[in-house]
Amino acid sequence: MEHEDRFVDIEIKLAHMEDLVDSLNGTVYQQARRIDQLEGIVQQLAEHLRAMREIGRQTPVNERPPHY
Repeated sequence: MEHEDRFVDIEIKLAHMEDLVDSLNGTVYQQARRIDQLEGIVQQLAEHLRAMREIGRQTPVNERPPHY
């Protein structure tokens, strides 16, 4: 009887661990998707910044605006 109780306890712990692993796997998957999204946003911002710098290089710094 003692061995059977130990096996039941082990099976219960294993079931809890499997649930925990599944939950953690879902969390890791969601975080990976979010990281991918954020990396895309960072890439877009970097490209926008490069474009703005290029526009800044093309425009003379001391040029008066047309309305003067």
